[in-house]
Amino acid sequence: MVFCQPYLLRFEYSLMSRILLVDDDRELSSMLAEYLAQEGFEVECAHTGEDGLQRALSGGFALTVLDVMMPQMSGVEVLNRIRARSHMPVLMLTARGDDLDRVIGLEMGADDYVPKPCTARELAARIRAILRRTAVPAVAAEGGAPDPELVCFGDLTVQPDARIARWKGHVLALTSTEYNLLEVLARHAGQTVNKKILSEEGLGRPLARFDRSIDVHMGRIREKIGPMGDGRSCIQTVFRQGYQLVRE
Repeated sequence: MVFCQPYLLRFEYSLMSRILLVDDDRELSSMLAEYLAQEGFEVECAHTGEDGLQRALSGGFALTVLDVMMPQMSGVEVLNRIRARSHMPVLMLTARGDDLDRVIGLEMGADDYVPKPCTARELAARIRAILRRTAVPAVAAEGGAPDPELVCFGDLTVQPDARIARWKGHVLALTSTEYNLLEVLARHAGQTVNKKILSEEGLGRPLARFDRSIDVHMGRIREKIGPMGDGRSCIQTVFRQGYQLVRE
């Protein structure tokens, strides 16, 4: 088992964020890890899917950066096995222009993707965007008084302090990005929310041209919620505009 040497600097958030980088390109991994260290992350690298999977499921990392193209066990298979046991944020590295890999990764529960070759600065920005939206407020994490604010609409209840969404009282098994997008819709319940806002507030990045990420994530959320009593989805597509949360 071979890992890059961990890099450690003070992180800007209240807790150190440990990142797992899984990529068989050792030179690229080392370069990215060194840059991310300068940005305040502690990074460990795994160079095979098997090693990456084992470490990702150890519970010791805030986020996994996962390359799609790896020998033996591909990044897609690693993601599938992670999602079978964990909802930890996963950022996929995909070949530039390979839309199929991106869609498959998102459909299997990836939080976001970055096309390769990518700049270390872009990767750091995407990681921060995901972590900002997955952080549980310190008061709630320490067992203090919870945030009393609940967002309720029909059968949906969203609890921002704990990042939990319930449908008819049952907790939804959402990834971090799915929760983010559902919370945005819940806060604008009954109104059409365009993809630009959903991308900025839910994914933490500007909407890219021809980006299907929002559509794929919405499809997964719909599946997890299921239909309403009248057979419709509570998340309606508004043609050429965006999405709207509705109730019966």
